[in-house]
Amino acid sequence: MKTMSNQAANPEGRMPLMDHLRELRNRLIKAILALLVGTVIGWIFFTPVWDFLKEPYCSLPQSKDLNGRTCSLVVNGIFSSFFLRLKIAFIIGMVISSPVWLFQLWAFVAPGLYRRERRWTYVFMGVAIPLFFIGTALAYITVDKGLSIFLGFVPDDVSALITVDHYLGYVLAMLLVFGLTFELPLFVVILNLAGVLSSSRIRRSQRMIIFGIFVFSAVATPSADPFTMLALALPTVVLFEVSAVLAFLNDRRKARRPDPYEGLSDDEISPLELEEIDAELEREEQGRGDRRR
Repeated sequence: MKTMSNQAANPEGRMPLMDHLRELRNRLIKAILALLVGTVIGWIFFTPVWDFLKEPYCSLPQSKDLNGRTCSLVVNGIFSSFFLRLKIAFIIGMVISSPVWLFQLWAFVAPGLYRRERRWTYVFMGVAIPLFFIGTALAYITVDKGLSIFLGFVPDDVSALITVDHYLGYVLAMLLVFGLTFELPLFVVILNLAGVLSSSRIRRSQRMIIFGIFVFSAVATPSADPFTMLALALPTVVLFEVSAVLAFLNDRRKARRPDPYEGLSDDEISPLELEEIDAELEREEQGRGDRRR
């Protein structure tokens, strides 16, 4: 934290390279400590989390042994069970400590951003996180459907021996694929707000984009069964249509703004609003003063 005298001497909030490296080191240490604490908590609460993760598989009749008694997953090797517990504890630790390491990341980057950039970052994170969790929730609901399709081919007198590593990898892949795919509409809106992708271009490429969503859903889902593909593709198409509507409304709003250069020839001086320019310069100066305090 800089003092008021340092701020007065350095109004732009600039920082030497070594100070940047020290700050990065301190924030990395805090993030790693938070991750270690979260991993310890995940190790303690391994049992309820594992019961939650294996519930989609254990709800299937094919998960029972030949006597129909209990849900059975197998491990290969002496140390497999230890590494399974460590892997799940680490995942829990990342989730639990995410407010800390996300804040450390933001605190390191934010001083170099202008106020408008910070505002858009807040909006992005406020929409991206719920979309990701909605996608993972849908994936969790869908896991047992995809498993039941393929395990349905197992004969009645055969017990399916599925390793814990394979099952955990399948579940985590489903959660990540669904969660990240649900971020696609958000990136469409951001590109439109940045002026990179117009609504007219979206309309022209709409059929190809929808076709690409279905192809991606068929390739990216671990099971690649029709039910899981549709469970991913259909909500993504709906979200894409919502983003296309938002892009159209944004382009129409920008089209209503008067163009200050309309009617001017190439060699004619454009009108300048000096008061607005002075206000903008003053805002930028204040934004630079907020950096690296």
